Amino acid sequence: MPLVYKIALGMIPGVGDITARKLVSYAGSVEAVFRESFRNLTRIPGIGEALASAVASHEYLPAAEREAEFVERNHIKVFFYLDDDYPLRLRQCEDSPVTFYLRGNADLDAHMILSIVGTRHATPHGRELCQKIVTGLAEHFPKLLIISGLAYGIDITAHRAALAASLPTVGVLGHGLRTIYPSVHAGVAKEMLGNGGLVTDFSSPTLPERNNFIRRNRIIAGISDATLIVESGIKGGALITADIAASYNRDVMAVPGRPGDEWSAGCNALIRCNKAALVEKCGDIEYLLGWKPAALTAPVQPTLFAGITDYERKICEALKDEGGLTIDILSRMLELPVYKLSTTLLQMELAGMITPCPGNVYRLRV
Repeated sequence: MPLVYKIALGMIPGVGDITARKLVSYAGSVEAVFRESFRNLTRIPGIGEALASAVASHEYLPAAEREAEFVERNHIKVFFYLDDDYPLRLRQCEDSPVTFYLRGNADLDAHMILSIVGTRHATPHGRELCQKIVTGLAEHFPKLLIISGLAYGIDITAHRAALAASLPTVGVLGHGLRTIYPSVHAGVAKEMLGNGGLVTDFSSPTLPERNNFIRRNRIIAGISDATLIVESGIKGGALITADIAASYNRDVMAVPGRPGDEWSAGCNALIRCNKAALVEKCGDIEYLLGWKPAALTAPVQPTLFAGITDYERKICEALKDEGGLTIDILSRMLELPVYKLSTTLLQMELAGMITPCPGNVYRLRV
């Protein structure tokens, strides 16, 4: 599939990620979307004349061609929602980006991924606590991927703490990859390219705009197992990210603060309303997510289980090869109905062979 079509699908004016998926579903393929006539496009439910006109005009194709040249020239990885390597956690989010970009070497399907966000007006206490949590997690989980937004305050603190602890870390941007905002974080962003990277669903010329940062929060929330809010006012982007994460059925955690503290009011509200679990130290995160340090977990050898069935062996082999899969993907791979597969997965979980993870993902125990 030509790269330009994948990019163009995400650049059609007025067409969001959900509508773009609908277009591909009705047309039959991404290439077919660009061959459809205006008249046929208007017959697709939910596609009125204005959107049909935007799709059929092809005015966005030159920009898509320039973007394809830019990503190839700069060795940027393009993820398209129909490709096999599209991150599993994001695949489960109905409004995840149709197309997005990665500059760097991050494994976006890492075994453990944690998003850490918070206020741009971080207090010394908040920054210190964020550093301690990341450093503590790094001691037990040296391959943990830390996600944040490269913003002032808690975000940049999380990135710096991850780099200092040799953890991979990814910054999700609210603009294109020609720009680093804020510019004072360009040095950190460059360092992240060697152990993590930068992610965005905006084309490279896109400049930082307020609404962009709200939109990018869905990637921060969807690409991880859980989201931790370290400090937040009663309003702000961190709380928006928490709401999105909850809508994706992902774990939300928050660090509490003293009553009356402006930059703890949002965290306290999340905890008070049972929207977030209380976290005071890295051990709380490990407990809440069921993460066990490698040194404390005996490796499981599925072939040693007595009486393992053919289906169980196939499931183990698939999970070993892919690292983690949803029940829907496993069902298609094994050609086994979901209702039968779910019973087998439950038996394997009880036997200690597999572990259920957030987002209905199953992994072999390691």
